[in-house]
Amino acid sequence: MARIGIIGSQGRMGQAIAAVLDAGEHECAGGADKDGDVAELAKRSDALVDFSSPAALQANLDAASAAGIPLLIGTTGLAHEHHAAIDEAAKHIPVLQTGNTSLGVTLLAHLVHEAAARLGDDWDVEVLEMHHRMKVDAPSGTALLLGQAAADARGITLSETTESGRDGHTGARAKGAIGFAALRGGTVAGEHSVILAGEEERITLSHSAENRSIFARGAVRGAAWLIGREAGRYTMKDVLDL
Repeated sequence: MARIGIIGSQGRMGQAIAAVLDAGEHECAGGADKDGDVAELAKRSDALVDFSSPAALQANLDAASAAGIPLLIGTTGLAHEHHAAIDEAAKHIPVLQTGNTSLGVTLLAHLVHEAAARLGDDWDVEVLEMHHRMKVDAPSGTALLLGQAAADARGITLSETTESGRDGHTGARAKGAIGFAALRGGTVAGEHSVILAGEEERITLSHSAENRSIFARGAVRGAAWLIGREAGRYTMKDVLDL
């Protein structure tokens, strides 16, 4: 049984993770929220999961590093400087950072990579996502994860080939671009589709999240998997051995 501490325990994901821990084989070591003592939480945990905010990331990395325990980061909206901080912490502890902890989405990203690698850039890639009205960032971390899978497969840089927020007279679609569209409304937990559109044929790979608990179960599995690993940066693909 692993003791897992939750950073952002009062948020939607934090509460879902606590419910999964209460009903499962692992133990909730407690939680920390804004102005909470993450360092103290780390001392009584075997691993931490972080679903708080980008602004809190550095302090959370420092707390996990000081305690010598793994950290799973599910916070979205991270910028270049956040990833640099994760890279630095991963020299000392195991860190798993992901835009989505769902095991189904992890497999979907693998399938997107396989499809994009085998189909030429004359097949256009479009990523469509929808989330609840309260989500504050777009495209979602999952959409970016799926777009990155396609970009990696084709050996291109996602930030240099992204097309999003199309409006007005935009001109023709650039060859090799990866398009993003975001929808917001209601209480949708998460809908993602990757469309590969070729000449007179189209492939759609999709995932539907019916309840936030799927992400919580994946986060718990990922955090438990990290315990005992060597220092380094990991992904959910490592958890599924993909």
